[in-house]
Amino acid sequence: MANHVLLNNIAHKNIRVITDRSERYGDDVMFAITFPLEFRSVQADYPIFFHKNNQTGKFHAIALFGFKDKENLFLTEKGWDAGYIPLTITRQPFLIGLQQYQEDGVTKKQRVIHLDMDNPRVNETAGQVLFLEYGGNTPYLEHMVSVLEAIHNGYEDNENFIAKLQQFDLLESFLLDVKLHDGSGSQMQGFYTINEDKLAALSGDALANLNSHGYLQAIYMVIASHANIRTLVNKKNERLQAGR
Repeated sequence: MANHVLLNNIAHKNIRVITDRSERYGDDVMFAITFPLEFRSVQADYPIFFHKNNQTGKFHAIALFGFKDKENLFLTEKGWDAGYIPLTITRQPFLIGLQQYQEDGVTKKQRVIHLDMDNPRVNETAGQVLFLEYGGNTPYLEHMVSVLEAIHNGYEDNENFIAKLQQFDLLESFLLDVKLHDGSGSQMQGFYTINEDKLAALSGDALANLNSHGYLQAIYMVIASHANIRTLVNKKNERLQAGR
């Protein structure tokens, strides 16, 4: 169970956060939500697809790390073997919260930082310090603030991006059939990708519309990222050969 609390420099002055990457810290995940603002970095290492939340019906872009639940093929004994780690992974164990306050008799909301006290990264003996001796934020905490701000903006941008993809009917479901060296395989269902035929058939005005919002480049980055499926397959085969 998560235990989210409002972060402050008095109650949490001795808190440290472990930044190592390992299964013990919850990094054994098959995929993570990603955003167009980080696609340039994400597509260098991971395949990017889209996933539909069955409860909300909303689509999110995701970076794929493995072919089954709790499989992260980028995790090794030395940590996370990739040049970039997506924002929604980096932000752990911090979250964005909303706090109400009164201004001139009007109730308003402001974004605040929450900390999951039950996250295994949180302790008082090892890892990154959050606050300076006299209460100011450490460079590490300032970095995490910027990460959370980027995530907040990313969720807003993602909704606009998905709306454009749906406007031009560019999302399609697909079945990823993975064959491995030992004869086994995996079939991934429930994910979506860009319909390249419909993209190629778009009018000049439609392409200009996408480009004016910065989404045409994002679309091509999604398509280019699919070359990384081979990277995942190779990592999976290496593990099978090593008996892991």
